[in-house]
Order: sequence, then C-alpha cells, then structure tokens
Amino acid sequence: MAQQVKIFAGNASNALAQRIAEAYGQPLGDLSIQRFADTELGPSFNESVRGCAVFLIQSTTPPAENLMELALMVDAAKRASAYKVNIVMPYMGYARQDRKDKPRVSIGAKVVANMIQSVGADRLMTCDLHAGQIQGFFDIPVDHLDGATVTAPYIKSLDLDDLIFASPDVGGVVRTRAFAKKFGAEIVVCDKMRLRANEIASMQVIGDVTGMNVVLVDDIVDTAGTICKAAELLMERGAKSVRAVITHGLLSGPAHERIRNSALEELVITDTIPLKEDNDKIRVISVANLFANAIRNVVTHESISSLFI
Repeated sequence: MAQQVKIFAGNASNALAQRIAEAYGQPLGDLSIQRFADTELGPSFNESVRGCAVFLIQSTTPPAENLMELALMVDAAKRASAYKVNIVMPYMGYARQDRKDKPRVSIGAKVVANMIQSVGADRLMTCDLHAGQIQGFFDIPVDHLDGATVTAPYIKSLDLDDLIFASPDVGGVVRTRAFAKKFGAEIVVCDKMRLRANEIASMQVIGDVTGMNVVLVDDIVDTAGTICKAAELLMERGAKSVRAVITHGLLSGPAHERIRNSALEELVITDTIPLKEDNDKIRVISVANLFANAIRNVVTHESISSLFI
C-alpha cells in the first residue's frame, strides 16, 4: 500500500512550498511554529503524520535559525511516528564551506550533514550544491536536482545568436561546461584572484568573446561583486551582451545596487531563495514543478534523473 504523502513548509520557504504543493496537487499540511519570548522556536504538527511519507520544505538561508527550525521539524515528525521524513532543501546553507582551504577552519557543509542526519532525516532533496561531492558527506540518499532544468529553456527561448557561456571563476568551469553542452556552445573563463572573501583583487578573461552574446553561469550570487565585475570585463573585451544565470540568489548587502548599475542585460535566478527586493534586471524562474515532480518520483520509486534535460 502506498504511503500517504504530506508536505509541510518552514518559515524560510513558505511561498515556494505553496507552489510545490500546488504543483504536486495537494494543499500544504498544517504546521505551527511557535516563537517564545526569547526567540526559541517550537514547531508542532496540527494533524496526524503517523505512517506518512513527510516532506519538509526549507531552504537553510541565513540566519542560521532556519537550519535549527528545520532540525526541530524533523525531530517533531519522527516523534510523531512519520514513516519517512524527507528534507526538501532547495538551497543548502554552509555549502561553500566544503573543504579545508587553509589551516584551522571548519567544514561547514559536513557539520550541516551531520546535524541533518543526527535528528533522523531519511532523505535529502536539494538543488545545485556548491560542489557535487558534498553528497558524499551524507549517509542517506541525496537527490541532487539540476537548476539548469528550468533555466536553460529560458535561455533557449531568447534565441540568441553567437552564444557563448562564461564561468565567473575557475572553480565553476565544470558547471558552466555542463550548461554550455546543452546548447553545443563554447565556454570562456573569468580567472579571479581574491585577497579575502567577497573581495576581488584582479580578474582576467581566458578566451575570446568579441561580438558574442555571453551568458555567465554560477550556482550562487551573494554580494554580486564577482558577477558584475565579470560582466564589465566581458563587455570591455568586446562582448555584444552579457547576462547571468544563477540558481541561488542570496543577494546580500550591496548586491541589488550593483546589479542595477552593472553591464548585465539581466540576471536570471530561481526561487530557491525568496527575492526580498524588486529589481528590474532580475528575472525569477520557479523550481516548483521540478521539486513537485521529484517528490512524485520518490514516492512512486521512479527515476529522478529522468527529470533533467
């Protein structure tokens, strides 16, 4: 007998969860998250989840309490005798801290993986991890969805000629090449040197973009310093136009101002993280159908990879 499916939302992803539930074809479950006077969180399910396949939707964007809220939701579901507790984490916070790149630092992505597993999650569903090998930090199944499944068709619809793709740094070459492969196009690389986090010392373009329509590809845009600097440099090198396709729009600090004043034609992001400020240069494409189909395929034991382009 198929397990009953129930979908619940955390505070950080309520709007996206509504869209996912609608695409799946059922309403969101009834969940209350009490906040105590000292700001502690206390989630409680207002309906039975006993024997159900529960899907908890929450991106773990800053502040860190979104991660704590999710952990408490998992614990509440386990204690309420849910059959399986599946985390749907469209954006995984702390994923950029995925290795020891200097002495005496933490590996944040591993800490998050340990935390999620320690509270009893049975499965993780996420999108465009900062590095694919983060899946290896988990000892539970990880469904790693591809954001290009929803963003590539939009770029295709623009019908741009002389199309070339660009990686804003050397580390993003594999991601950019995979995106470009869908179009049979070439790539160039913007090689940057940092003095410290979120601050670029210098950047150069490896490859020729003269007369080309350039699409920058990355997983995260945070303060938008790298992407805007890359767009400016590509235009200086003779590009016809520059736009960017990013999965997770963190858009911290001066990001919106930089994007408005940048050489970018447009910034295409998904709704894994809610857009907190209107910006004429930003286009948001929803991942709701992608996640709804992935949930359906998990429930019916069908292939997840069949959802990708």
